[in-house]
Order: sequence, then C-alpha cells, then structure tokens
Amino acid sequence: MTSRARSTTTVRAIEDAGGAAIAVRCDIGDEDDIHHLVDATVAQFGRLDVLLNNAMSPTQALLADSTVGEWDESMRVNVRSLYVFTKAVTPHMVAVGGGSIVNMSSHGAAHETTPFMPPGYLVYSVAKAALERFSSAAAPELAPLGIAINALRPGAVKTEMTTLEYGEDHDWSGWNTPESVVPAAAALAVKRAGEFTGRIVDVAGYGKSWE
Repeated sequence: MTSRARSTTTVRAIEDAGGAAIAVRCDIGDEDDIHHLVDATVAQFGRLDVLLNNAMSPTQALLADSTVGEWDESMRVNVRSLYVFTKAVTPHMVAVGGGSIVNMSSHGAAHETTPFMPPGYLVYSVAKAALERFSSAAAPELAPLGIAINALRPGAVKTEMTTLEYGEDHDWSGWNTPESVVPAAAALAVKRAGEFTGRIVDVAGYGKSWE
C-alpha cells in the first residue's frame, strides 16, 4: 500500500469513528513542508492545540558502515524537525491559550540501555537522546506561554517499520502494539505547562508512576 493510500485509509477510519481529519504530505526534514502542514491544519480546523512528533527516518547502521550523509539526514529529519515544528506551532497554541507538545522517544535514549540495544542503533539512540533533551530544555521557555512539552518512551512496539526490520516471523511476545501506546499519549496531549512539563515518561508507568 502506498503512503497516499495509507493516509486516505487512516483519514477514512477517523471519520468513520466520528472524528475529523485531513492528510497533508510533509517531509518533516523540510522547513517549508512543516509550515505548510501547520498552516493547512489551522486553516481546516481553526486552531491548533496539540503536536505529536512521532515520524522518524530509518537510522539503522553500524558506526563503521555509516556515512556522514546518513548521519546528517537523520539529524535533519529526526532532530531539526523538533525545533522547526515547535517554533511553527507555538504562535497558534498561544493564540488559543496554550497547548501540548508530545515527543515520541525510546528507551534507546537512556545510557543504561546501551548493553541491551541491538547493533546498528547508534544514530537512532543519539537522535532519541537529542529529542529528550530538546523536550526538557524547551520546557522552561514554553511554560510561561501555557505550552507543555514532554517526551514519551513507548517501549518496544510492533509497527510497520519494525516488522520490515525484523520480519513477521520474529518473536513479538512482550512487544506493545501502537494501540497500547494511545492512552499514555492522549494523557500527555491534554497536559498543560502548569501541571506537567519537561518530563520524560514511560508508557509502562502510565497510571502508576505518572498519570
């Protein structure tokens, strides 16, 4: 299925469930595309309350086999996009009294998980670590504007990308589904800066160590 077909299917599923949605083509490493996406969203819905940064480019490569071009592309798509998106949505969130930014991270960002990471995830881990530091560093600046910004570690999730990487025959026991991440992400989406911001939280801790 093409990306256009997947987008159309997703929009239809949301509408069938009683929601409203639009699909906008966007290279999240391209500043103009990001601004186009934000403007199209506001034009369609009249406001912007939540940003969830979830998209990420493939980054699997051993240090010895990787190239500067691959490193730069990862930083362009996976790290610079956080900065551009945040700057783009901030005025719109301020206009409606605040909002929430949710950045999807990974346990790979943590130093203590290094012994458990499979080979080839150096660039991925660095990108996710940058995402978490961006979240915590931006929080004090966004808080006075009424905007919360937090990072969520979803655990191992069986997605289309991981299925392509590991194959359908991989032992998926213990892996989360995309649907299982939704409650925690939704909880963060309604947070406001005065109550919960600059946090790095885990899906497994939702309802236990945080809520």
